[in-house]
Amino acid sequence: MASYTMSQAFVSNFLGHSPNWYKLTIIGFLILNPILVGSVGPFITGWCLIIEFIFCLAMALKCYPLQPGGLLAIQAVALGLTSAHTVYDEALHNFPVIMLLMFMVAGIYFLKELLLFTFTKILLTVRSKILLSLLFSAVAAILSAFLDALTVTAVVITVAHGLYLVYHKIASGKQYHHDHDASGDDEVHELHRSDLDQFRAFLRSLMMHAAVGTALGGVCTLVGEPQNLLIAKVADWEFLEFFTRMAPVSMPVLVAGLATCALVEKFRWFGFGADLPKVVYEILRDYDLHQTEKRNLQDVAKLWVQGLTAIFLVIALGLHLAEVGIIGLTVIVLATAFNGITEEHRLGHAFEEALPFTSLLVVFFGIVAVIHDQHLFTPVIEWVLSLDGTLQTSAFYLANGMLSMISDNVFVATVYISEVKNALDAGRITLEQFNLLAVAINTGTNIPSVATPNGQAAFLFLLASALAPVIPLSYGRMVWMALPYTITMSATGLLAVIYLLH
Repeated sequence: MASYTMSQAFVSNFLGHSPNWYKLTIIGFLILNPILVGSVGPFITGWCLIIEFIFCLAMALKCYPLQPGGLLAIQAVALGLTSAHTVYDEALHNFPVIMLLMFMVAGIYFLKELLLFTFTKILLTVRSKILLSLLFSAVAAILSAFLDALTVTAVVITVAHGLYLVYHKIASGKQYHHDHDASGDDEVHELHRSDLDQFRAFLRSLMMHAAVGTALGGVCTLVGEPQNLLIAKVADWEFLEFFTRMAPVSMPVLVAGLATCALVEKFRWFGFGADLPKVVYEILRDYDLHQTEKRNLQDVAKLWVQGLTAIFLVIALGLHLAEVGIIGLTVIVLATAFNGITEEHRLGHAFEEALPFTSLLVVFFGIVAVIHDQHLFTPVIEWVLSLDGTLQTSAFYLANGMLSMISDNVFVATVYISEVKNALDAGRITLEQFNLLAVAINTGTNIPSVATPNGQAAFLFLLASALAPVIPLSYGRMVWMALPYTITMSATGLLAVIYLLH
């Protein structure tokens, strides 16, 4: 009986709260791979490993991919599909991206008050829902071009959740200072219930517009998404050159995205179009006035410091004063030193969002090391490189886009840009071809990936947030609301690759 109990404890602890079917699937992968190596060889086993890893990414809501993906990567090294040295070389080669995630994301954490202030003022100042949606999307795009899309999404979530809690508390007959549990609607007065449902729909649409906005801005610059910097380092592009090379595709897509935002709001398509109820607006406005009155000189000084630090960040990135990670570390120092944040534990919170994904990125490099050592993508790359002109760039755009919809765009970009760089080094393509393909890879991983939460880290972050259940925003509803954006942005990107990229 004790043995049974202990075995049950091990099964329960393995991958924590993941469903049993998921745990059994991962165990099945780990049992299958050694058998495949001995029976069909490392090449086919390597492809099976990629499919298994993509499964882990696609099931990110069941279990964070670091643990199951990490087990697969460790097993790949143990089976000789790659070596620990190759994994280290991959990580070392991509060290600037690791620094970006560690320091830039943490740096933006210390600018949150300014970003919260900005989004709250926009929401309460602009009364037109169409204009408000455009502003949320555009501001999210601009911020994501210079900051980190995950952090921008986190700020918008914080604003929306904070305002939701304020209204839910008042609708339940309480005051600002009262404790309140907003997980249920039992205390909400009957008169407020319809307004509450409409407010949820209003916030849901704004959150989707902002999330798409992070993708619109994220594709434009080398700091917009982690894979952008990775591609920029391989292509040896600095900030302005990256922006210029992406512009023939990213700018038409930006216009298409904003136009889609206005259309779905105007015609109330795909779950969009809900307005902010008048009663809710009045409650939120009064709350903002209450907060403004409470704000002292120290709070105002903090906002000024964060604003000046943000200006420094934009200038430093534009002039490429240092590596992006170093600029992020500088932002941390400036924003904390002048705002009195000196305790170690307060600094530690800033790294909580970044380090899990940084760890996952190194696991990506482990899988990429298998792809390199076993030459898994060579047949695919050979076929695509055999195509000519716009057909070649279009194929890369579509291939990256389709795979990014179900997998993680950082992983997809890492694989494809590495293979194209190998082709350049081998003299099989020209530098001009390489540059065009790099643009196709970057736009392909960034634009069509808005189709699902799996493709965009910002979408996945929103889906897993405390806000999603209360608005309510499920996986299926997110895919449905993103559908018009997926169609217009992906099609515009493809047409731009064909006709404008040369």
